[in-house]
Amino acid sequence: MKDIRLIIYNVRSVYNVGAMFRTADAAGLARAGTAEGVSKIYLTGYTPAPLDRFGKKRKDFAKSALGAEESVSWKIKKSLPALISKLKREKFFIIAIEQDRRSIDYKKVPRWLAGKNKVALIAGNEVNGLPKNILDKCDLIAEIPMCGGKESLNVSVAFGIALFRILNI
Repeated sequence: MKDIRLIIYNVRSVYNVGAMFRTADAAGLARAGTAEGVSKIYLTGYTPAPLDRFGKKRKDFAKSALGAEESVSWKIKKSLPALISKLKREKFFIIAIEQDRRSIDYKKVPRWLAGKNKVALIAGNEVNGLPKNILDKCDLIAEIPMCGGKESLNVSVAFGIALFRILNI
């Protein structure tokens, strides 16, 4: 059984974040150690949360998450470097989903995960991606190759493709 955590860093669009919650729910939720799936989502930087600053449910978030904000466990963490350090101490294998000169094809990632029961995936800002100092802290950088004329996918779409393919859920 794998403990899978998702980290969303500085993703500005509430609709993209809501879609990522919905995708995490669709991939399966790990509850009380009974099933493999996503056990938690960490919202880092300025990523919007399901609740506003007054603790009230956000209607715009709920519109794209379609209730997944109720079923997926989540936590706000302001510092991504501190979160990565904490997860590494807990023996998590950290994978960034990003285009980088060091990245490998995301289809090759499952062989890197043999014997690893704790995995965290990080997706970053829609325009700037993940900064170099964050990529340097990751165990692996995975990239979805682009075959058309566009350089990248929408962050929530890329996150979903990576989650299902890399983790074979």
